[in-house]
Amino acid sequence: MTKLLASGGEFVAPGVKDFFLPPIFGSVTKPMVLLVLSIVIIAVFFIVATRNLKVVPGKFQFAAESLYDFGRNNIAREQIGGKDFKPFIPLILTIFCFVLVNNLFGLIPIVQFPTMSHIGFPLAVSLFVVYPVYHFVGFKRHGFVGYLKHQTVPPGAPWFVLPLLIPIEFFQKFILNPLTLAIRVFAAMFAGHLLLLVFTLAGEFLLLNGGITVIVAPVSFAFAIALTFLEALIMCLQAYIFALLSASYIGMALAEEH
Repeated sequence: MTKLLASGGEFVAPGVKDFFLPPIFGSVTKPMVLLVLSIVIIAVFFIVATRNLKVVPGKFQFAAESLYDFGRNNIAREQIGGKDFKPFIPLILTIFCFVLVNNLFGLIPIVQFPTMSHIGFPLAVSLFVVYPVYHFVGFKRHGFVGYLKHQTVPPGAPWFVLPLLIPIEFFQKFILNPLTLAIRVFAAMFAGHLLLLVFTLAGEFLLLNGGITVIVAPVSFAFAIALTFLEALIMCLQAYIFALLSASYIGMALAEEH
């Protein structure tokens, strides 16, 4: 951290390079460890919460039931529809919890690194989980040709605009959607964590630099604290949006109309 604070007595702002952490051992990095840890945390939480179910739930059971109800009714049911949503509840709930825990790592002392601020992780979830699922169910429901038409030809579109409209719709549905799904959460986590780094390290630099700058240091720390609360809200919101859009894509693939 010291090298981030001063170089020749001047503050050096953190940047992209500070998100590429050195390996802990071999080629294993901190974000990789956190990714595995998040899976363990989610699995242990639901196992503990559901191992002794009661009519009057305890704290863990209530939390698990609330999460399940939120994923089931507020995301999967609303976006996919009452007819088709049930098989996708585990997937949507898992995606929400996975993104949420990895985002919240950025607020935990010592850990303090949101895993989703590395573009590779949300991109992997989008390209290798969400993307194959919603196109697979679409092809299964409508057939190969029927699904391509379903996704690229809006009903009621004039025939003379189809040569322009079909490539645009194809690009959006088969290329752009999975990319924007990943980029949205990545950009929010990257920018938020970078801002926290700037204000925290700037406050420390001003405090340790001595002189009149010590007076300004609390202002920087105050901004860092305020941003921490804002970032916590954004972390939860981005997990919700990621799961919501995932369910929305599945719903659109299964819908009878475009």
